[in-house]
Amino acid sequence: MESSKIPVDKLLAESFKELACRQQIDKITIKQITDKAGVTRPTFYRHFTDKYNLLEWILVQEILVPAQPLIANGMINEAMMLIFFNIEKEKNFYMHAARMEGQNSLNNMVETGIRALLSGMIKERMKDKELKNKWLTPDRLADYYSRSMAYIVMTWIQSGMEISPTELLEVYNFMITRSLADVLQDMDHS
Repeated sequence: MESSKIPVDKLLAESFKELACRQQIDKITIKQITDKAGVTRPTFYRHFTDKYNLLEWILVQEILVPAQPLIANGMINEAMMLIFFNIEKEKNFYMHAARMEGQNSLNNMVETGIRALLSGMIKERMKDKELKNKWLTPDRLADYYSRSMAYIVMTWIQSGMEISPTELLEVYNFMITRSLADVLQDMDHS
């Protein structure tokens, strides 16, 4: 494979993913990433500010961007399924990435990415419409659903992706369509 035909950002992403599957992300150096990709450090810094920026780019480009047209067309189940399948394809990488904590955690990146995606869509849909409740702003709605989606995704990854994407979608739909009162009432009847 001729590396000159592959965009540099993709070369760096593949290098980073391979390294992340073998060692802690916090321990990976820019030099390791660039050496494996066959590019120089200045080339890395022309594309990314640091390895966390590269991780965020991977998440956006490989997980969120493919789902964006589906979400924009109201095909939420299809978008979630695509997200789950794309994460599962890179299971080893995402399981390693999910171990990071703090401000550069995968959880924060997932939440932020989903929030941005949903916020734009919700604002577009609510444009020129009167809200039933002024407190339910597009940003609050995007924040609520991004946290819910990120919780489902991150818990699934951290549990070793022990159920299939199809089963995870069923779990997500069950949780998102039922209030806590519904769930508690179901417990009373079982």
